[in-house]
Amino acid sequence: MGQAPSTSSGRASRPDIAEQLAEAIFGGVYAPGDFVPKELDLCETYGVSRSTVRSALQSLVAAGMIKRISGQGSRVQELAQWHLLDPRVSDWMARFAQPNPRIRREIFAFRVAVEPFVARQAAEHATGADLHDIEAAYLGMIQALEAPDHCHQGISHDDYDVAFHEAIFSATHNLLWAQISHVLKPAIALLVETSNHSADELQDSMERHRRLMEAIRLRRPDEAEQAALRVLERTGLDLGIDSIFTTPLSHLRLPGALPPVS
Repeated sequence: MGQAPSTSSGRASRPDIAEQLAEAIFGGVYAPGDFVPKELDLCETYGVSRSTVRSALQSLVAAGMIKRISGQGSRVQELAQWHLLDPRVSDWMARFAQPNPRIRREIFAFRVAVEPFVARQAAEHATGADLHDIEAAYLGMIQALEAPDHCHQGISHDDYDVAFHEAIFSATHNLLWAQISHVLKPAIALLVETSNHSADELQDSMERHRRLMEAIRLRRPDEAEQAALRVLERTGLDLGIDSIFTTPLSHLRLPGALPPVS
């Protein structure tokens, strides 16, 4: 079992106990099946009342991350029980999950399953305004790469990258996809930040993004689907987790999709 998380990252006056426990859980200090510190221990560690600790623990219960067991304490739930699409949980995930390779793999697998279809839909439904947003994000990425600090107009390359993918979701003009993009934004940001900061070939990544943008602009759904896969292929290579698939990403396709473009 892990040790109680340090209070050094929290505010001295009113520590966010739920957030600090979430950081420890996402970071693997407490694995599924482990018990987090007992209420009295948390009261002593953080110098707060028992009611404050109970409120923090209850927020983690509501997030599906822990389960209160009478007479035993609070045990970390299996990852499948966590409400990863809850806005607060997805925010924690984006900020704290980098040390957790399983979470990165799960997010990546979800993106591979979803984004090629979303790109196809964007190619069929994007308006002029949507294309402007996608291109603006792409140009922001390019211009940020040319700056020493990888920022353009106060916005980082990573943030432009996230905006690029978010604009593609929005271009589907499907209410659910658009909403999912907002909920998934922290999760996408997690992979973007990790992959871009470890990428050997950022220019290759930009070329793959350009081809995706062009396929959507030219209203070529099949090409857009395959271009999205190739963007994710680069992400997988940079993350070192493409091996979770038994088939190369460039050959993956969704049910009903046409064969890869040669």
